[in-house]
Amino acid sequence: MRVVAGELRGRRLSSVPGRETRPTTDRARAGVFDWLGSRVEAARVLDLFAGTGALGIEALSRGAREAVFVERARPALRVLRENVASLGLGDRARVVERDLARGLGPVAADGAVFELVFADPPYEGDWLARLVSCETLFRLLGPDAVVIAERSARAAPESGAGRLVLRGTKRYGETAFDWYERADEEGGGASE
Repeated sequence: MRVVAGELRGRRLSSVPGRETRPTTDRARAGVFDWLGSRVEAARVLDLFAGTGALGIEALSRGAREAVFVERARPALRVLRENVASLGLGDRARVVERDLARGLGPVAADGAVFELVFADPPYEGDWLARLVSCETLFRLLGPDAVVIAERSARAAPESGAGRLVLRGTKRYGETAFDWYERADEEGGGASE
C-alpha cells in the first residue's frame, strides 16, 4: 500500500497484520480523492475508524492542513503511529485512541471544526446509521463539510437522518463510498 498522489506520492504505508483491519485499496483511494477534487486543499480532516491512516495521510499528502485520526484497535494504533512518524507528519497529525461506541467527546472537546471527514466503520452492525445520525459529528462539521463513508457495495447506503443528507455514491469493486453533506447546505460536486 502506497500514498497515491501529492507530496508523499509513492511512499509506502505499513499495514496491520491479520484480517481485522480492512485497508482501502490504492485504486479506491485515488478515485475518492479525484471525486473530492480541490476540497482537500487546506482542509482540516477527521479520519474515523482510521486503521492504518491511509485516507487521512492521503489527504495530508494532497494539501490538507491537519488530520485527526481516531482508532481503538491496539494493532492498528501501532501501525497508524508508525505511518505518521515515518512520513514526518507529526506536526500535522494527531492520533486519538478512542472507541467510537463511547462517542466523539475527546475530539469535540477542543471546539474543532472539520471540512472533511472520512469514516470506514466495520461493515457488520449499525455503525454507519449511528454515524450519520450522530449529533456530535454534526457539530464538528464546518458549513461546507463533506463526510465520506465507506461501506460494502452489497449493503444499501444510509439515507441520512435529517442533519446529514446523502449526495452521491461511488463504487470500486466490492467497496462503496457515500458522500454526505449538511442537510441545510445545497449539494454540489457529489454527482456520480
